[in-house]
Amino acid sequence: MTTTNFGMIGLGRMGANIVRRLARHEITSAVFDVSPDAVKVLAAEGAVGSVDMADFASKLATPRTVWVMVPAAVTDSTIAELAKHLQPGDTVIDGGNSYYKNDLKNAELLKAQGINFVDVGTSGGVYGLERGYSLMIGGDDSVVASLDPIFKALCPGIESAPRTPGRTGEPEQAEYGYLHCGPVGSGHFVKMIHNGIEYGMMAAFAEGLAIFEAADEMNPAYELDIPAITEVWRRGSVVASWLLDLTAQALVESAELTEYSTQVSDSGEGRWTVQAAIEAGIPAHVLSASLYARFASRNNDEFANRVLSAMRYKFGGHNEKPQSGNKA
Repeated sequence: MTTTNFGMIGLGRMGANIVRRLARHEITSAVFDVSPDAVKVLAAEGAVGSVDMADFASKLATPRTVWVMVPAAVTDSTIAELAKHLQPGDTVIDGGNSYYKNDLKNAELLKAQGINFVDVGTSGGVYGLERGYSLMIGGDDSVVASLDPIFKALCPGIESAPRTPGRTGEPEQAEYGYLHCGPVGSGHFVKMIHNGIEYGMMAAFAEGLAIFEAADEMNPAYELDIPAITEVWRRGSVVASWLLDLTAQALVESAELTEYSTQVSDSGEGRWTVQAAIEAGIPAHVLSASLYARFASRNNDEFANRVLSAMRYKFGGHNEKPQSGNKA
């Protein structure tokens, strides 16, 4: 029977691929998910499957390290249930997009049982299996240091980007693509701000390309080729980035993007970033505007716009009729 002291709870796209990437570095995982089919898939690839949390914990050698990769809404309850099956000296890693203030509560809960807690902000999405994951880590120094083989197996590696001019000598941890940011909560705090910035970058590209899309009306002679513009920007432009790479790919596949929704969801990190900016008294014009743009994409501004239209009519007689398909 295969013996391992590392386990993964949550086998969605990221959790499953983390297990696969670790396997490429000869780290075997015990796995559990509420979906038995997800467990079967990973077990067929060499992971140690389990039918419930008790079974999962029993298949891990001590001291256990358990990475929890579940939606934020069920992270706290999952950790609380998992703790019933662990013992002093074990470690729980929360690798999801959790609120950093919740990390402090979970760390205290586990500490009372002698269990370690580490928060890991994980970026890489569905491409992490091949590209590696950028990891932002919070936790006690000695605990985080003991997990270094796991983080080093998951990170992109020194070869993933040219060295920053001015950096010399032995590469530092961050140059490999993972960083121990500080005590518990700091990893998710850094990931939270990362995602807030991501909102702003995405909004900037979307708004700029939307102006191009409207350029035919501004100047019909332009006939701008938006996929070609994103392609040329990828090569030597100061806005070149992985986000632009993905945008260019989407536009090659569908120049009009008609199969995509006009409604854009937001996850907790964007809201938490704006909240942190307010708490710190730091102006965050772009980050907050990009969050509000996502609200507007879901027609959450519909009533406000009707109020504006009503006011224009009342003071100026401008009677703006509802467009076809809009609510009256």
